[in-house]
Amino acid sequence: MVGVGHAATHWIAAIVYLLLPFLAESFDFSYAQAGSLIAVFHISSVCANLGSGVLVDVTGKRLTYQLISLLCGAAALALFAGANSFWSLAVLIAIIGAMNNLWHPAAISLLSTLYPKSRGYALSLHALGANLGDAAAPMIVGLALTWLAWPVASSLAAIPVVGVAALLYFVVAPAERRTRQLSSAEGGGQPIAAYFTGLARMTKDTVVMRLCLMAGFRTMTQVGLLTFLPLYFAHGLGLGPAAMGAALTLLQVGGFIASPLAGAWSDRIGRRPVVFAGLGLSTIVIFALALIDDEIVFIATVAVLGFVLFAVRPVVHGWMMDLTPPNMAGTGISLMFGIQAALGAAMPVIGGVIADQFGLNSVFYLLAGTILAANLMVLTLPAGTRAREA
Repeated sequence: MVGVGHAATHWIAAIVYLLLPFLAESFDFSYAQAGSLIAVFHISSVCANLGSGVLVDVTGKRLTYQLISLLCGAAALALFAGANSFWSLAVLIAIIGAMNNLWHPAAISLLSTLYPKSRGYALSLHALGANLGDAAAPMIVGLALTWLAWPVASSLAAIPVVGVAALLYFVVAPAERRTRQLSSAEGGGQPIAAYFTGLARMTKDTVVMRLCLMAGFRTMTQVGLLTFLPLYFAHGLGLGPAAMGAALTLLQVGGFIASPLAGAWSDRIGRRPVVFAGLGLSTIVIFALALIDDEIVFIATVAVLGFVLFAVRPVVHGWMMDLTPPNMAGTGISLMFGIQAALGAAMPVIGGVIADQFGLNSVFYLLAGTILAANLMVLTLPAGTRAREA
């Protein structure tokens, strides 16, 4: 059910990316302006990140913040129908970005506490939910856009999220009570002074910070793809809403298949070889996108990219949890997602400027460079899994 809730958060975010070409057309945005809206999403994530980990680790109320994430994100998506300018859209997207960030420290620390011996697999099911939301939104809302105007489609798309929030409450509440019965060393709440002591120790850990930086460069690539693939499908390949939605769904289907396999495999052989293999293959496939002219081959290559790129995501999260004390799990994820959001915020703007100057196709060379940088950073990380502190 936590995975389904994660699907709902990604459903909301995926709709924002899908609507980007329609927003650009309705408001006559340049590529740089369209990219700036996505940058707002990630900047707001950084800002929310300053408090989300603290709230989760100090209070231990994980389910509460998961519900707030879903309900506030759904409300912002529904209000898209009333947006009439760049700035009104930016405010709503900022709310969605902040709520999207709030979900992860609460959900990932909950699963990490409940399933410490199969963390990679548990988090891969959580990530599978992300792929489900990212895959379902383009397909379903893309079809809806063939009959409905985008303001109506965005409002209707908020309804399922409210239903998921209600289900989440009834299913996950007993599991959260279990975690509250654990000692603070196993992931429960803790005094604020102990929290800041743990935070200082974590930020001085060079392995943790290098892992976060590597994850940040991977996220830069992912954000760039999610921002510019819809624009390229619409403007470069001339796809309609339904075909564009289907192509974006194919990107996620590969991750849907690969995430559980990669998570379980990383539990057995370690995180580093799985991450290195996934990022290495992603580098090759993204570079190939810049050279492909055929529409069918391009879409097929996008499907392959989803398989290798999104398989890595839960493994990186599991790696972070391996390095993080249980009572700092929420903050560990918050730290990682904050760095990811900060670096990810730069990509839509940089990519938008490059696309305006040199064309959309040129952005894929930039994305190949950022994923290659992430892959090289993996080599600087220790191969073994470090024992967690009590």
